[in-house]
Amino acid sequence: MNPTSSRTVRHRIAIASVTAAAAAWIAIPALAANPKGTKSGLKDEPETLQVSGPDALRRIVQDQCMENWAQHHLAAPCERIVLPDLKTGRSGYAILADRKGGAHYLLIPTQTMAGLDSSELLDPDTPNYFAEAWRARDLLNTFVGHDVPRTAVGLAVNTAHARSQNQFHIHIECLRADVADSLRQTAEQATDTWAPMMVAGSTYQAMKIMGTGLDGSNPFELVAALNPDVRHHIGDYTLVVAGMQFKSGPGFILLTGTGPTGELLLDGGCSIAGAGG
Repeated sequence: MNPTSSRTVRHRIAIASVTAAAAAWIAIPALAANPKGTKSGLKDEPETLQVSGPDALRRIVQDQCMENWAQHHLAAPCERIVLPDLKTGRSGYAILADRKGGAHYLLIPTQTMAGLDSSELLDPDTPNYFAEAWRARDLLNTFVGHDVPRTAVGLAVNTAHARSQNQFHIHIECLRADVADSLRQTAEQATDTWAPMMVAGSTYQAMKIMGTGLDGSNPFELVAALNPDVRHHIGDYTLVVAGMQFKSGPGFILLTGTGPTGELLLDGGCSIAGAGG
């Protein structure tokens, strides 16, 4: 088998493992908790519900977390519920710990939304979910036991063909150590326009964003502007945001493409930040 064929086989196996893991989702016990995840001690705690299938994330957020929030102002089984529009919840989102454990969380809109191919993501009234996901990275600190540096954090949305959940979500994890090393080596080559970049053996389109946060830049809009054809096939593209520290200051590198899906660049074990050490 030639090297190209070997990489293709490994890529397909990796995607299959990501998809299989997501398909096996089961809701964690719905223990009553406050938005920071501590026990409430309420006597009428919400009933534990087991949820599986492609609509599991939507049902957990809408039927369990939102219901508990409405009744008790508690987020469980989610870690957090944020509802800027208290009347409709349409602009809100939840943060849910991934069922596999580790330093792995998911930002999930409270409204039904399919994925990166959802037209709502390009609506100017839709929140900048990547900016909100970046703010939620503090949850990684609890698992690791200390503050996780920005250069260790990655956010990702998978391609449509690599996902098994019908509800849009952003993965909040640490970067794989080899991915972080690869980005550090090429970081200063990135500019504020899209250009090819090799990351851990795969080629992505990459661009640089300066700043400590993402409020001034919407990654979805930037991907849609990659070229005229992307907007019509955006579900074929993955999107990764990696925290960086450039010589000129803090920022991010955005990665997109139709190759290896973004979640494969992340590590829920957070070994790069010394988790478990």
